[in-house]
Amino acid sequence: MTDKHDLFMAQALAEAEQGMADGGLPIGAVLVRDGQVVSRGHNQRVQQGDPIAHGEMDCLRKAGRQHSYRDTVLYTTLSPCMMCTGTILQFGIPKVVVGEAETFEGNIPFLRERGVEVVLLDDEGCKDVMRRFMAQPGNLALWHEDIAED
Repeated sequence: MTDKHDLFMAQALAEAEQGMADGGLPIGAVLVRDGQVVSRGHNQRVQQGDPIAHGEMDCLRKAGRQHSYRDTVLYTTLSPCMMCTGTILQFGIPKVVVGEAETFEGNIPFLRERGVEVVLLDDEGCKDVMRRFMAQPGNLALWHEDIAED
């Protein structure tokens, strides 16, 4: 990882840790423009009872209205699901830095096919937070609910 990626992914990972500490899923995201954090968020489906409150969605909600997203970079600890991928494409976010895609493959090829630059870091910290989450009793069912799998 470059120092820049380290800094912003560490912030996304801190968001993921906060989500898990709050009883939710450990997925965090940070939106960056010109080397400055615009917003940060984490998965809050459990905490808010909101089925679309994924980490990326929470981060973008907290960014509020933006004139454009075409000069931003989205850092996310886990490869985006199709809903978050669609939002990335809808807003024209040109670059996504993904912490890991081992736990969930997500839609990296789909994003790339549509011109989004995707950097996959294969970050051990991002993998570790998901491993710790999955090891806790009852969380596998919560994970399957999050990704809409039976």
